[in-house]
Amino acid sequence: MKRIGVVGNPRYTNVSTALAHLLEVAPALGFELLLGPRLRVETGASGPELPASAKEIDLLITLGGDGALLDGARWAGPAGTPVLGVNLGRLGFLTAVAVEEMEDALARIAAGDFVIDARMALDARPEHDGEFSESYYALNDAVLHRGGLVRVVHMKVWVDDEEVGLYRGDGVIVATPTGSTAYSLSAGGPILDPRLDAIVATPICPHTMAIRPLVLPASATITVEMVSAPEDIILTIDGQIGSTLKPGDRVVVRKAEQPVRLIRLPGGSFFSLLRRKLKWGDVSERMRLDS
Repeated sequence: MKRIGVVGNPRYTNVSTALAHLLEVAPALGFELLLGPRLRVETGASGPELPASAKEIDLLITLGGDGALLDGARWAGPAGTPVLGVNLGRLGFLTAVAVEEMEDALARIAAGDFVIDARMALDARPEHDGEFSESYYALNDAVLHRGGLVRVVHMKVWVDDEEVGLYRGDGVIVATPTGSTAYSLSAGGPILDPRLDAIVATPICPHTMAIRPLVLPASATITVEMVSAPEDIILTIDGQIGSTLKPGDRVVVRKAEQPVRLIRLPGGSFFSLLRRKLKWGDVSERMRLDS
């Protein structure tokens, strides 16, 4: 890996410091840094600019939190370019290293001491008036939900060609195993091991307890039809981008052809991450982790 793209969220007050440190240590390790346009403008940093295609770089580093990583993964994922998330915030469930570990992580990557986790992604394609629009690529989830009014929306759900039923409530979340610990978990969905090849469909505030989360094989195609709503329904991808839908529109969600390739340093595991981030364990364990 020689050509490294760098993007980030300038909202973080320490992003300029982290970027300056990267620019200082990268050349000695044989890396060339290419900076995203927003990062260049907001921090005033100079250097080669990030190319238009992720295929022209060997690695993408995201500076920020999980939002920055999700944004970077939607750009780099379809090209098969690995992504390393550097956490500048607090939770950082997806980001692999803390900012103080960044230099060591780069040295380990230069030495080949890293692991690539292939994380399943989703392809979500809206259908308006019988015609499909451009598809969205999602690492976490595709969420269909109501707008501002506190009113029930009605959505009909299919798995492959079989009708599941009519969902009445605030909407539905279609998530990957990676996304199962995000919005889906908050809505009462199960935690899926990210090594699973599966999709979870979680209702949002259903108006009957009979509608429960579904764990489906990754080969399944989930179709959600907007039946009725007091206003436009919103399709949100990874909590960041999306479009509006009207009654009669559909969204077809299936496994994306290309997974997101996340870089991880050896030694960690999914369950150690759950213990650390979700504070699993008894009281003494939580106290130890917080200290």
